[in-house]
Amino acid sequence: MKARVYCLNSFAKTKEGGNPAGIVLEADNFSSAEMQKIAKKVGFSETAFIQKSEQADFKVSFFTPNAEVDLCGHATIAAFYLLKDLGIIKAGRYTQETGAGILGIEVAKSGKIFMNQNLPKFCKSIDTMNIANSLNLTLNDFIADLPVQIVSTGLRDIFIPIKSLETLLAIQPNLEEIAKLSKAYNVTGYHVFTLETKLGSTAHCRNFAPLYEIPEESATGTSNGALGCYLFEHGVVSQKQANNLVFEQGYSMGKPSEILVKLIIDQAIKEVQVGGTALITEELDLSL
Repeated sequence: MKARVYCLNSFAKTKEGGNPAGIVLEADNFSSAEMQKIAKKVGFSETAFIQKSEQADFKVSFFTPNAEVDLCGHATIAAFYLLKDLGIIKAGRYTQETGAGILGIEVAKSGKIFMNQNLPKFCKSIDTMNIANSLNLTLNDFIADLPVQIVSTGLRDIFIPIKSLETLLAIQPNLEEIAKLSKAYNVTGYHVFTLETKLGSTAHCRNFAPLYEIPEESATGTSNGALGCYLFEHGVVSQKQANNLVFEQGYSMGKPSEILVKLIIDQAIKEVQVGGTALITEELDLSL
C-alpha cells in the first residue's frame, strides 16, 4: 500500500519559517496503525489524515511520530489550505470532526485559514519552582503577577510567563524533566512566552512537547489559541485587542512563524479562532 503525503509549512512568516505538517487526502482506507506508521515515516511533529465524516464536512485525524492526538492547529491550517489550493473546496465555512469535537473552519479568499477551537478551560496553577528547574531558570525570570497555569482549548498545556525576550530565547530546557512533568500533569507540553517581542506582536513564544517526541515546535496553533484566552482572562489584553492577536514563534529555531488569534467576547469568551496561512513544499510517495 502506498500513501501520498503533501508537505506544507503552516504559519510561515518567511520561506524558511513555519511549522511543517504532512497531509494525507482520502485516508479512509488506512487503519490507525497504518496512519501511525505513515506519521512516523514522515517525521513531522504532526501529520493529518483527511477522511469522510457523517457529522461534519471532513473528519481529520492527527498523529505525532509516536501517538495520535485529539487536535493540531498547524496541521489543520495546512489541511484546509491544501484543500482550497487543490480546488477541492472554495472560500467559505466548513466543519471538521476531530478528537476534540466538531470544530468550525473559515477559509478566506486571501488564503488565510481560521479554525475554531473549544472554549477555554482554565485549570490548576502550578508551583513555579518545579517548572523553573526543568527550564534551568530562576524564580526571578518569571513574570510575578501571572500564574504558571494549565489551560486548554482542545489540548492541555502549561502556560509559562517569562519576563524578557532575552531570557526566553536563551532557555536550555531539560527535555527529560519536561516530559516527566508533562506526564504527571497530563498535559501535551510547555508553552513558554514573554510579552517582549521582536515585531510588536502580542507575545513571543516557545513550545516544548518532548513527551510526544517534539523537542521544540516552531508554530503551535492550539497553544496560541489558549494563550490568547489566558492573556484575556488575566487582564493582559482588552476585549478590543482580543479580536486581533498576533503571536511570534519559531525564531529560536530559525523558522520565523506568525500565528493569528481572534477571540469573540461578550462579557466572557464566546468563540476562539486561530489562523494563518501555509506554503506547500513537496509531495512524498511512501510505501507501507
